[in-house]
Amino acid sequence: MEEKTKMKISELKVGQSSVEFEGNVTDKSETRTFNKFGRDISVATATVVDESGSVKLSLWNQDIDRVNVGDKIKITNGFVKEFQGEVQVTTGKFGKLEVIGKSEGKNVEKEEKKSKPKKEETKKMDEVEEDLESEDEDFEESEDENF
Repeated sequence: MEEKTKMKISELKVGQSSVEFEGNVTDKSETRTFNKFGRDISVATATVVDESGSVKLSLWNQDIDRVNVGDKIKITNGFVKEFQGEVQVTTGKFGKLEVIGKSEGKNVEKEEKKSKPKKEETKKMDEVEEDLESEDEDFEESEDENF
């Protein structure tokens, strides 16, 4: 079995696979749901930080409710890609997301941001669905194997 070395978020580069890191969830987007091949698929994006930086993390279906702002998480065997111009991590087909420290009763509702949202965050839902179609292909393979 290949041994993975825990990385710092700042070391993550697009195209890397088998990444392992820990971080704290500082933000979680609203859940978006779309239908593909007759199945409803839900996705949200979390921001994860460590002492070196931050990265976006795709949360699929059941992982959305498992992860809250304030949680400490560990990603094992994740992979790094670019989505809407940003570096993003997903667990994909063989990866694992673990909550290793729960928030202590913090309100999990998304707090109002002080700055204006980035242009890509204001896309219409149908545009987001189109963007997500490419991202969810890895998830579908994983879901088919796990169910």
